[in-house]
Amino acid sequence: MPRYLSLVQIDENTMPAEGPSPELMQRMGELIEEVTKAGVMLDTAGLTPSAQGTRVRWEGGSISVTDGPFTEAKEVVGGYAIMQCKDKAEALEWTKKFLKVHEEFWTVTCEVREIAEG
Repeated sequence: MPRYLSLVQIDENTMPAEGPSPELMQRMGELIEEVTKAGVMLDTAGLTPSAQGTRVRWEGGSISVTDGPFTEAKEVVGGYAIMQCKDKAEALEWTKKFLKVHEEFWTVTCEVREIAEG
C-alpha cells in the first residue's frame, strides 16, 4: 500500500500564544488513536515554533543559514503525518478529519503527497 505525507502548514499569527487548547489536544489524541487503530498512521508529530528553527539554503553554489522566525512566510510547517492508505482518497479523508479537530480561528493547510518508493 502506498504511503502519504501530510505536511501540516499553520499560520502562526492565528495560533494562540499559549499553544493548542487542552480541548484541541484531547480531540487530536482521540483522532490519533482512531487512525492508529485503523492501521493507517505510521508516524506523526508537531514541530516547535518557527522562531526556534533554522533554514539552510543552497543557491548559486553557496550555502546560507538563516535563523527563525521567518517573517516573510505566511504559513510555516507545524507538523506532519505519514500514513499508509489504500489510495489518495483515503489519505485525504483522514487529513480532513485532522483539520476539523481545530477550532475555527486556526488557519491550517495540509499538503498531501504520495511518498515516492525506490
